Amino acid sequence: MLQTFRATLKGDLLEWREEVQRLSRDDAGVQVLVTILEEEPMQENNGRGQRMAAVLEKLAQAQAFAGIDPVAWQQDIRQDRELPGRDE
Repeated sequence: MLQTFRATLKGDLLEWREEVQRLSRDDAGVQVLVTILEEEPMQENNGRGQRMAAVLEKLAQAQAFAGIDPVAWQQDIRQDRELPGRDE
């Protein structure tokens, strides 16, 4: 019976994407066929990135952050301390 396991081929190594039980009772090895899929390995998250881009576009059109001074915001968030030997 044929079994299917998901993995990513990196160079000459297979990186398993899920738990795989031991396939061989000894170290003789197991014959396999590897099929290269057309899809990208990280394609599962593409929809998420497109949704995020759409939300950011809506925020830009609404000028949601127009009243915020980015320099003042960054200084407030970072709460920089005075550096020794620098009196400015």
